[in-house]
Amino acid sequence: MQRASIPTKAQLKRWAKLTAAKHRQQEGLFLAEGGKVVDELLRSGRPLDALLVLRERTERWEALLARTPAGAGVYQLSAREWSGLSQDKAPEGVMAVAVAPAPVDPEGLVEGQGPLLLLDQVNNPNNLGALLRTADWFGFRTVLIGAGSVEAAHPKVVRTSMGSLFHLTLIEGVDLGSLLPVLRDRFRVIGSDAGEGIHPHPCPAGTALLLGSESHGLSDELLAMTHERWRIPGGGNAESLSLPQAAAVMMYECVKPLVGGR
Repeated sequence: MQRASIPTKAQLKRWAKLTAAKHRQQEGLFLAEGGKVVDELLRSGRPLDALLVLRERTERWEALLARTPAGAGVYQLSAREWSGLSQDKAPEGVMAVAVAPAPVDPEGLVEGQGPLLLLDQVNNPNNLGALLRTADWFGFRTVLIGAGSVEAAHPKVVRTSMGSLFHLTLIEGVDLGSLLPVLRDRFRVIGSDAGEGIHPHPCPAGTALLLGSESHGLSDELLAMTHERWRIPGGGNAESLSLPQAAAVMMYECVKPLVGGR
């Protein structure tokens, strides 16, 4: 097990900057806080730059320290230093400085890589995190996140996903309006429509499920490029389902034959 070092002021300053999106993009790094999140990062085998632990809780995280790759530094932070990085009111005391994955060209996706999850204008970080966790559970290994959505490295997305983002191929900043004509030749594109559509049903692996924001849904332009529209029927008095709730229903119905014995 690596011994934890004391960070320099320059390192602390660099990590603190990662709380801002601009610096996350410039550095190609982001903070991943919490025991479950860090555990999933280590399980995924993805690279990390450093592992940070709260000095008063180092013993609690010895198992994680033992699994940290040799190339990543391990650092002990004081409570004051930790407060400059942590997003949690009651921090668990462990955090990774994760390395952002290399960009992927969405036009390189081919039939057989589905099912895909396509997200348009999802700007609520808690919603995006929940969607990534659900996608991971139901086997949607590739998620295309449309331009105008919150970034996947946002601290709330990382935490709400519970580390699932480390098991997914995420393609961000996608111009879905330009890409959908390409994808619809390779995948069966299904769009979510609260107003009209058929009930969700089992789908072949070559399916791309397209979801919009909770407040506005999908535009008519995007819906016009789908092969079919889905609407979830309801029998109660609620106005609608939340986006993560609706997504879970649709993803389950889509892959039901594949997960039936899970």
